[in-house]
Amino acid sequence: MRVAICGSSGLIGTALRNSLTADGHDVLRLVRRPAAGADELQWDPAVGDIDPGPLEGLDAVVNLSGAGVGDRRWTKRYKQELYTSRIRPTAILAKAIVGLDRPPRVFVSPTGISVYGVDRGAEVVDEDSSSGTDFLAELCLAWQAAAEPAKDAGVAVCHPRFGLVMDRSGGAFKQMLPMFRFAVGGSLAGGRQYWSHVSLPDTVRALRFLIEQPGCVGAYNITAPEPATNAEFTRVLAHMLHRPAVLPVPRFALRLVLGEFTDYIAGSLRVVPHRLTEAGFVFQHRTTREVVAAALHQ
Repeated sequence: MRVAICGSSGLIGTALRNSLTADGHDVLRLVRRPAAGADELQWDPAVGDIDPGPLEGLDAVVNLSGAGVGDRRWTKRYKQELYTSRIRPTAILAKAIVGLDRPPRVFVSPTGISVYGVDRGAEVVDEDSSSGTDFLAELCLAWQAAAEPAKDAGVAVCHPRFGLVMDRSGGAFKQMLPMFRFAVGGSLAGGRQYWSHVSLPDTVRALRFLIEQPGCVGAYNITAPEPATNAEFTRVLAHMLHRPAVLPVPRFALRLVLGEFTDYIAGSLRVVPHRLTEAGFVFQHRTTREVVAAALHQ
């Protein structure tokens, strides 16, 4: 296959690119710096549209761009960056795809499980569940809508909704790991909230399934089939590191550090991948223990 990836240097993008190239597929990286070779195309969505020529005849375009939701404390300016860094690249890519003589068969344009809101308690949430009305939910809906022109042009558009992707090389897991290694980790904001996690290998396998399997369109939750509470996740991680988990972090302490984003850390989303498993995808890491072991590369 020939696949273009925007956001190929991030946690998921790097793993997807490595998986595809290891199997002999050609990957075109959309980068913001000067291109370093024929497998790269320079493009800065903040400046202007992309040259559509190199996208002709591709099998798939995967858009993984976007500023990190938990990378900084949310200010009005950073919330605008979260929005712009997702919506603008998606809209530009969709527009470019529409103008191609030989468009890709599939456009993979992810969002996140935050589309379901901040806190659904113990309710089991799948792709047919209602969306939320908070900032991240509305961002996810706008992000999804930005890809609509490609869908209207007859391209299969998939919207993976990522849960918490766990791997020691990046994301939330990388930030948590040192605290647990030094025995200063613990449950967050009471620990009763559900965390819908997924291993990085299963995330990549799911993306490849959506790219390679004909007929995949619409929203797909990319979460392990057995979500766990934060307290359960904490116990499993501490046990596998042979460390105690004796320092729970109260909600007010999180708010001092994270501000508004605390509501999402403390919120409960018990999300299951109904459409993905219904389509025939089989997870390698279903349980919390399996997800944590994969994240630790054990």
